[in-house]
Amino acid sequence: MIRGRLTNSNNDVQENVFWITMTDLLLGLAVIFIVLFVLAMTGFTQAKLQEQQLKSEVAKDLAQELNAKNINAQIDLSTGAVKLSDLQLFELGSYQLSEDGKAFLNKFIPIYLNAVYSNPKIADKVVNIVIQGHTDSQSFAGVSSKDLQFVKNMELSTQRANEVAKYIFYTPYNKAYSAKLHKMLIVEGKSFSQPVIVNGKEDYNKSRRVELQLVVKNSNLQDFMGIVK
Repeated sequence: MIRGRLTNSNNDVQENVFWITMTDLLLGLAVIFIVLFVLAMTGFTQAKLQEQQLKSEVAKDLAQELNAKNINAQIDLSTGAVKLSDLQLFELGSYQLSEDGKAFLNKFIPIYLNAVYSNPKIADKVVNIVIQGHTDSQSFAGVSSKDLQFVKNMELSTQRANEVAKYIFYTPYNKAYSAKLHKMLIVEGKSFSQPVIVNGKEDYNKSRRVELQLVVKNSNLQDFMGIVK
């Protein structure tokens, strides 16, 4: 009887040691993961600031060049996004570029691409140039449902973005940028999902636009995801 109690006691001790060891191991792994996560998020915040600085640098260079050549374009100096009015580019209610629109792109695109690609510090960080088409919520208002209206506006916004993207290759831009441009160019149609709001109301004229946006890679987040994988 005494021998049996000793055996059970030894088993209990071994089990307790096992669970204590496993708990310590799991706690250690959790601490390591938390430290890595905090470091990665700190790096991610810094990378976002660097991203904004790069976009702002492109925007400022672009604004100076456009102003010097008296070319009108709305540029967000914090995000680097360029907004072009629909009437600046297209025939009324159409996705076809007007002659004035083509003339504008012939002047604008070479300057824009040069601002992006001529500085290696910026060019090496840019992943995509996104051309987005946007409409307003009044277009196709007479159709049978809101869903159908959204779809028709999605088609129009995509067609307009696509026409601008296609015409880029007919402009007199620096052909040394062709290979990069082929890999980076993306077209999106946003329908009326991102209207421009002024004083709490949709500004229909400003909502109808084409935007050029830069996507900049975030090496810190990519490195962190690589560690986790």
